Amino acid sequence: MIDFLAQLASRERNEDADRHLAYILTFVAGAVNAGGFMAVHQYTSHMSGIISSMADNMVLGEGQLVLAGLGAVLSFVAGAAVSAILVNWGRRRKLHGEYALPLALEAALLLLFGLVGERLEPQAWLYVSSTVALLCFIMGLQNAIITKLSHSRIRTTHVTGLVTDMGIEIGKLFYWNLSPPLPGQPPVRADRQKLALLVSMVMLFFSGGILGATAFQTFGFVAAAGLAAIVALMAAFPVARDIRTFFSGIR
Repeated sequence: MIDFLAQLASRERNEDADRHLAYILTFVAGAVNAGGFMAVHQYTSHMSGIISSMADNMVLGEGQLVLAGLGAVLSFVAGAAVSAILVNWGRRRKLHGEYALPLALEAALLLLFGLVGERLEPQAWLYVSSTVALLCFIMGLQNAIITKLSHSRIRTTHVTGLVTDMGIEIGKLFYWNLSPPLPGQPPVRADRQKLALLVSMVMLFFSGGILGATAFQTFGFVAAAGLAAIVALMAAFPVARDIRTFFSGIR
């Protein structure tokens, strides 16, 4: 179990580690997205919807809502940018935790949300804007981690992309190769392993959403601490290894 956890966010990657990390982060993303909706009645991983709502609100003359949407989008972008900075900083220094650093930051921010959310709730204007910005930042941060380590093959918050790829593979699965292919043209074949990965990730996002909404309804903001613990556990081993290396080097 320890070896499994240590491998999840380690610098040394393999296909199994990428897949397992994607599973866990997709589940967490679903929980954060649904829990965030329970808190502020807005989904924070759905940039397409937010940008569409900005266009609608601009036509309707709702300038304040347009600015709120712009803040959410910029927060998501900032999260992805910070993730890239941390990964590249760790990579240049050959840290074992180059991918664990953004995860550690995500865990800290989820814990912050769990600790201060309830105190901010009475101040509605600050509560909604800060919560949306924080959760969008977390979603951007997380999506960029898995995008970078998988070389853009996997994204954990972009369910539209997952479902689209599912449709493509299902189309290839049911394609009837009736006539022989032309010379140099292979028959149409579905990537069954990729299809299984995509189906699993969509179901995990859905399951995480159920857990996040239920936990928020039952326990309130403290439910975010449980998600923070999951993410922190994945980051802990590579970061601890780098800390040990640092202190052994200065003795």
